Amino acid sequence: MNIRVGLRLLQTSASSSGSWIWSSWCRSLRPGLRSGPSRGMSGSGRGTMNVFNREMKRKQKSWAASLPDSHQYDYLRDEVRGHRSPGRVLAHRPTEIQTHRVLADEEFLPFRENTFDLVLSSLTLHWTNDLPGALRQIHQVLKPDGVFVGAMVGAETLFELRCSLQLAEMEREGGFSPHVSPYTTVTDLGNLLGQAGFSMLTVDIDEVQVYYPGIMEVMTDLQGMAESSCAWNRKSLLHRDSILAAAAVYQEMYGSNTGTVPASFHILYMIGWKPHESQAKPAKRGSATVSFGDLSKINQPSNKDPS
Repeated sequence: MNIRVGLRLLQTSASSSGSWIWSSWCRSLRPGLRSGPSRGMSGSGRGTMNVFNREMKRKQKSWAASLPDSHQYDYLRDEVRGHRSPGRVLAHRPTEIQTHRVLADEEFLPFRENTFDLVLSSLTLHWTNDLPGALRQIHQVLKPDGVFVGAMVGAETLFELRCSLQLAEMEREGGFSPHVSPYTTVTDLGNLLGQAGFSMLTVDIDEVQVYYPGIMEVMTDLQGMAESSCAWNRKSLLHRDSILAAAAVYQEMYGSNTGTVPASFHILYMIGWKPHESQAKPAKRGSATVSFGDLSKINQPSNKDPS
């Protein structure tokens, strides 16, 4: 078993042993407070943002799928459950259910409206330039009362790596460039699902922490997952001095007692239904017959005489 897979743990927060100055400056760079393009709201009247080089992402996926040990990098997808990758399209298990496989672009679905009862998406939508448009297309291809179930990487993913690289470049080069792609926040995702026409929404977030020997193993596994940045404004090369400095910052700020470092993956889970007249409707405002204040009295003994 790969040591990085064996060290995988689920936790609620990352450890930090860095100085107060580093930690405070780093928090200002975390999603929601940092400068740069905002992901998620691009379809609200401002036109589609062109954040990612989609052709590069396709090449990254093809390269990762061609690796002889590509299965060793599937642990995050296995944690989320259910995935597809280029190179494995033809290598499928036979089933009793007739299936058809189509290799398509998430931003240009080649299906007619009202075609499917269920649409699933696992860890792909965070690389779309037009996330609002992709969600609208998913809504269109669903039949009425059809359901969309998806999972995508959320805003605070890899904040340890982002912070360490930016601090190191600030120190060694006098400025920093983005190396980790922008991701969507959980609040934006709920808004986008509603704008796309989905009803009875459920949006949840989970944090998966993977422990690695060091920063180089983090970046190596991201390449193997085909999760390296493909943003147009990314910096293509990292200076050796900056990498060494980033490794030291990573270890100092986030390293565990065992000498490993965590990488946090925030996974956004979503469920949305295409409206249909048979679905339950919310009650009209003011039609309630029971007060929330009465709920606390349910288990209290009654004072009434049973006779």
